[in-house]
Amino acid sequence: MRKSATLLILATVALTGCAAINESRFNPLNWFGSSQPDPSAMNPADSETNPLIPARRISFFRNNQPEAFEGRPIADVTELLIERRPGGAIIRATGQASRVGPYDVRLMANEADSTDDTLVLDLRALQQPGPRNTGPRARQVTVAVWITDQDLRGIRTITVRGANNARSSRR
Repeated sequence: MRKSATLLILATVALTGCAAINESRFNPLNWFGSSQPDPSAMNPADSETNPLIPARRISFFRNNQPEAFEGRPIADVTELLIERRPGGAIIRATGQASRVGPYDVRLMANEADSTDDTLVLDLRALQQPGPRNTGPRARQVTVAVWITDQDLRGIRTITVRGANNARSSRR
């Protein structure tokens, strides 16, 4: 018992002393050293692209045009909140779908109905066929979009439209 306690105390003292020695090669925290910039690994042509977004490969079967969103308008817009943040605002809309199972919900700008002082957004979602007579919480959707201060310049009214109604908020 005394041998194991003594050995445990000596190991603890040795390990704590290892952390106090900054430049020791016995310290496991110093085995790889600190990082330094490597200018040869950086390609100036690649600095304009975002490395987190995968590059699209050219394919014979793929169309390079962006896909059109084929979502349907949500039945009713029940809530519209605009939360001011530094650099812009978060527009959050809650709606009630007519069927269960809406997915890929989006707030899409309606360029045709928007004016210089009014921003009109459509609340749309892809919907799968499902039952209609269910509780309202099963059909509720919420979506948010970030709008910058530059995009909000001159906008006095923000309107979110559904299939049956619309909600507006004014400054």
